[in-house]
Amino acid sequence: MMTRRITSGFRTRPVTGRRHRRAATVAGIAGLIACALPVPASASSAAPASRPASTACPAHLAGKATCYTGRDSNGAYYAIAVPKTWNGSLVVHAHGGPDLGAGSDPERSVDDLNRWAVMVDEGYAWAGSSYRRGGYGTRMAAADTENLRRLFVGEFGNPGRTYVHGQSWGGNVAAKVVETYGAAKHGPYDGALFTSGVLGGGSRGYDYRVDLRVVYQYYCRNHPRPTEPQYPLWEGLRADSTMTAAGLRARLQECTGYASEPKERTATQQRNLDDILAVTKIPERTLESHLRFATFTFRDIVHSRLGGRNPFSNQGVRYSGSHDDRALNAGVDRFSADPTAVRDLSYDSDLTGKVTIPVLTMHAIDDPTAFVEHEAAYRASLQGAHRERHLVQTFTRESEHSELSNSEYANSITALDAWVRTGKKPTPSAIAASCAAFDGRYGTGCFYDPSFSPSAYASRVNPRPGGLRWPAMTAAQEKTWSRIDGVGIAP
Repeated sequence: MMTRRITSGFRTRPVTGRRHRRAATVAGIAGLIACALPVPASASSAAPASRPASTACPAHLAGKATCYTGRDSNGAYYAIAVPKTWNGSLVVHAHGGPDLGAGSDPERSVDDLNRWAVMVDEGYAWAGSSYRRGGYGTRMAAADTENLRRLFVGEFGNPGRTYVHGQSWGGNVAAKVVETYGAAKHGPYDGALFTSGVLGGGSRGYDYRVDLRVVYQYYCRNHPRPTEPQYPLWEGLRADSTMTAAGLRARLQECTGYASEPKERTATQQRNLDDILAVTKIPERTLESHLRFATFTFRDIVHSRLGGRNPFSNQGVRYSGSHDDRALNAGVDRFSADPTAVRDLSYDSDLTGKVTIPVLTMHAIDDPTAFVEHEAAYRASLQGAHRERHLVQTFTRESEHSELSNSEYANSITALDAWVRTGKKPTPSAIAASCAAFDGRYGTGCFYDPSFSPSAYASRVNPRPGGLRWPAMTAAQEKTWSRIDGVGIAP
C-alpha cells in the first residue's frame, strides 16, 4: 500500500489509507460540532467493543475539534478529541479516583474531556479512558490507558509526540504507564505530566487514611457502633454492609459536628474534631472525603481486590497531637498486615522510579487531598533509582486538588513539550516566568512558587517500620514478584 504523509505540527508522520481519510475529516467536521457529548444510557447498552464514533463535542470545544466516543476491547469507554488545528501531538489522560462502580462509566471520560479541554485548546489531540471497571487496580488502569493510545494510533495515525497526563490517582496510573510502557529507549511516550498526583504508591500512600480510620474509631465509637456487627478496621467496612456515604456523613456529624458552625458544636464534638485533625494532619475541609476513602475504597481494596487479606498496618506508630496521647496510643486499634497482601498492593501500585523520559509535575502546596509531600516521595523514588535527572517539579500557592489554574495547565504541557523537543531541561523559575503569556489567554492566574520544596513524606505521614527508604518497590523486586503466578491485583 502506498504510504501518504500528513504534515501536522512539529513532525511529519506516515499515515496510510483509512487513517489518512479519518485524519483528513477532522477539520471539515469540527465546524459542525456543538453541545455536550452524548453517552450510552448504561454500560450494558453498548457493544463489547466499538470503533470511535464521531459525536458532538462539549460546548467549549464546539467548532474547535472533532470528538469521538467508543468502547475498547476490554470494555472500557473512552472519549477522544482532535483539534481543528492539530499540532500533531497527543495527550493521553489517566483519570483519578478510583471510582467504585462495578463497570466502566461511560460518562467519566466525557466529563474529563470537558475538564481538560485546555489541552485541546492548546492544539493537542486528547484521549481519555474510563477504565474497564471501577475499583482499585493501578496496573489495570495503566493497561487501559496504553490500550487507548494504541487504538488512537490505529485510527488516526502515529502522533508526532505522545504525552501521558495523570491527575490525582491518575498520577499513580500515569507513572505506572511511564515505567511499564515507556521504559524502552524508543518507547511510545515522549514525556509525562503529573498534576496533583498520588505518587507515594499504594503500600504507603494511604497510611494516613489507615491512621484516620483507627483514630476516628477511638474517639467516635460509631463506625461500627458497639451494637452493630464488629469487623477489623483495616477492612474499611464489612463486605455486606449497606452503609451509604450519607450514612457515614451522619455518623461523622454526630461525633464531631464538623458540618456545623463551631458555636453550634458540643464541647465533646469540638474536642473530638480537634483531636482527630491534630493527630492525622488532615484538613478539616476534606475530613469527610478522606473518611469515605478509608471506608469504601478500603473495602474495595480488601474484599474485592485482595480476597479479604489485609495490606495495612499501624504497628510501631506512635500517635501524637491529641489532648491525651498516652490514652490514645494505649486504646487505639492495632493490626499487622498480611505480607502477601502488601506484596500484591505494592506490585500493583508502587513505583520503582525507573523513568527514561522527561517527567514534569505540578502540585498545589496546600493540596488537601493528595498532600504535597507525595512529591517528596516521588523524587526520593527517582533518586533511589538514579533517575532524578528526568524530573522537574513545580509547586503553586493554591489550595485545590483537581482544580488548578488553566493558565498553569496550558503552561505545563507547553513546557513539557519544549523540553522534549529541544532536550533542554527547564527550571521551575523558567516555567513560572512563562505562565504569564498563557494567563493573558485564560485569565485564571499564575501562582507558582519556584523556591518551594516539600518536606519528606514521613513529615506528614507516620512511617511504618522500614518505611523510610524509597522507592518502596525496587525494579529488582518488581521483576522478582512478576514471576509469581497471580501476583498483584486482577484486572
